[in-house]
Amino acid sequence: MFRATGPALSQVRLLDPTSVRSLAVGLSLWPTKQRGQNFVTDPNTVRRIVAASGVAADDVVLEVGPGLGSLTLGLLEAGARVIAVEIDPRLADALPATVADRAPDRTDRLTVIADDARTVDGLPAAPTAVVANLPYNVAVPVLLHLLATFTSWRRGLVMVQAEVADRLVAPPGSRTYGVPSVKLAWFAAAVRVGSVPPTVFWPAPNVESGLVSLQRREPPSTRADRQQVFRMIDAAFGQRRKMLRSALAVLAGSSAAASERIQAAGLDPRVRGEMLSVADFARLAEQF
Repeated sequence: MFRATGPALSQVRLLDPTSVRSLAVGLSLWPTKQRGQNFVTDPNTVRRIVAASGVAADDVVLEVGPGLGSLTLGLLEAGARVIAVEIDPRLADALPATVADRAPDRTDRLTVIADDARTVDGLPAAPTAVVANLPYNVAVPVLLHLLATFTSWRRGLVMVQAEVADRLVAPPGSRTYGVPSVKLAWFAAAVRVGSVPPTVFWPAPNVESGLVSLQRREPPSTRADRQQVFRMIDAAFGQRRKMLRSALAVLAGSSAAASERIQAAGLDPRVRGEMLSVADFARLAEQF
């Protein structure tokens, strides 16, 4: 594992609004909504995100969507080794040069992988943490894929759309509790730890962003596997306002059969999916 040693490193020059736009012009790049490209232009915000992540010099950080390198440089400033996964080939190709220019003695700590974070399955080193400004339109599938595929990382900090942040941390019974809330709870505990205004991005999004801290934990003890539990979650929330016995009738063969299995799991067939914890869904999956 990488550890900082040797003489003191020179200061990293983080990106500001002028340098972000200059890099974009040099690449003939205009950020696209399709890829959720909103680049952080405020060094203080970058340092706040890195500090909240708790990343240290012995961490191997998996960063998704590094873009022009705003957060990448902040992570390198903290001394971490960074594995950056970028779907846009222009940005992936340009990132090493940006780091060489603004953090020349830390270039050996950066690895760039041109790939889709929703499907990437091989990394040059086992990450210990994930820190990312996740594209709004794919934040949940990316996060669930990273949790399922790379089991070495134990903590993370992701910046997502504020509405998505609320869903990720929502407890059972709350208005925003849903499929993302339960599936994330299978892997990790999630806590919202801050907000980020639109004004620190270029281009500025129409919504505020939220910071979500993740701490990996063991899934509920169950005989069912993750795919079986997730099938229960999808079925229950596929008909969100229906009672559980109705939502699971197709899987069981009938509403009466569903009621029997729900009761065998120690649950009320009249309850709705949004009232169940991930442990409840795990017990339910064992009966199906």
